[in-house]
Amino acid sequence: MSHWSCDAIFYHIYPLGLTGAPERNDFAQPPVARLEQLYDWMPHLKALGVNALYLGPLFESTAHGYDTADYYHVDRRLGTDETLAKLSAALHSNGMRLVLDAVFNHVGRDFWAFRDVQSRGPHSPYRDWFHNLRFDGRSPYSDPFTYEPWAGHYDLVKLNLGNPAVREHLFGAVASWMDNFVIDGLRLDAADVIDPDFLKALAAFCKGRRSDFWLMGEIVQGDYRRLVNPQMLDSATNYECYKGLYSSLEAANYFEIA
Repeated sequence: MSHWSCDAIFYHIYPLGLTGAPERNDFAQPPVARLEQLYDWMPHLKALGVNALYLGPLFESTAHGYDTADYYHVDRRLGTDETLAKLSAALHSNGMRLVLDAVFNHVGRDFWAFRDVQSRGPHSPYRDWFHNLRFDGRSPYSDPFTYEPWAGHYDLVKLNLGNPAVREHLFGAVASWMDNFVIDGLRLDAADVIDPDFLKALAAFCKGRRSDFWLMGEIVQGDYRRLVNPQMLDSATNYECYKGLYSSLEAANYFEIA
């Protein structure tokens, strides 16, 4: 029997943008259930034949969602955990599966463990949660330490995914998403720069809880088979294909994509 994803028609929504949420989170305002706007999209999605909805990042973050502050709660700009749970139930009752964006390579500077390092310095029990965090210099934000960012963006702090405590925290978040929101899969942000050992452990954890759980990785370029295999990811983005697809459709010349 083939996996459900083989016959899935996916639709991608970036919730913070679609719902008109404020560009920044002040972490003080009461939750606003903007996710409820997605109910109005369901008839349209069903008419298109969509049977799997992929939602961009929607957990508590500073700005765009890829700068996570708390993996365990829905961003207050989108609602509450109950808002997402009810939306998931409605999607499933309409024959649609739900896939969420998992941003595990990095966090935002408002992530609670990073804040602890900022306040307690070398004495923070979370100093080893971040990749190459050292107290022998200053960051571009004038922290009394340096750390490795994602692609030079210092508002995105790379996690130390080899740390067992970090893995326990992230896997615990995934378990809570599976239990509370009955999700069917994850899209792994920046999978091409994530330690393959972490992807193996994540796949084993997810498939151990649910055998048909789907893992798709964002891979920009390189050998996709390195991460898409029975031990890691089920699928990957194929950005290298975009130029050929565009040129073929633009010029009605299909040699390049062939």
